[in-house]
Amino acid sequence: MERLKAVIGRRISLDCIKDRKALADFGIECSYLPDPPDIFDEFEFRMEWTGGRVSFLVAVEQDRVQRLLFGQVDEDDPDLFRPLPEETLSHFISEKGDELCAFFDHICPAT
Repeated sequence: MERLKAVIGRRISLDCIKDRKALADFGIECSYLPDPPDIFDEFEFRMEWTGGRVSFLVAVEQDRVQRLLFGQVDEDDPDLFRPLPEETLSHFISEKGDELCAFFDHICPAT
């Protein structure tokens, strides 16, 4: 998770998030897109992983990333989000970290 801390504070680009083809190239889909986002809002993304389908929330305040939360959505109750245990999260980040960093570089371009 340490390698993703650099994302905190970066400004998101709604246009980049809406680019479904680019997101698909990262193996990621946006499952919740507030358009336009409120002053404080959350975007939800999903990606496949050998440990199952992982969802992650990107909380933004005034279009800047404030928090990342990785977990799994209950298939029977999509409103139920369970954070990944620390060991599972570490394994996930070690396997998918490069894709996640590239994804965040895409949705949070340098200005």
